[in-house]
Amino acid sequence: MAKLSIIILLILPFIMTGCVNRRGISATYYNDCSQYYDARGYYHKVCDKNIINYKDIKDGFYKEFGKKKPPPPNVWQ
Repeated sequence: MAKLSIIILLILPFIMTGCVNRRGISATYYNDCSQYYDARGYYHKVCDKNIINYKDIKDGFYKEFGKKKPPPPNVWQ
């Protein structure tokens, strides 16, 4: 009985994770994104909402622990 509960506890996190993609964790593996240009010629990309966005996790971490965000990398150096 103890072995079965250990196996279930090890497998449970993998079952409950959802679908992990580039932007976060969502209910579907592929995001339904619609891309279009408006009348002015501006590009728009509208995607479905994720359950968790990685950007929100990073922002919350820096806000919670009081650390400054690292500056974006400078590609021109």
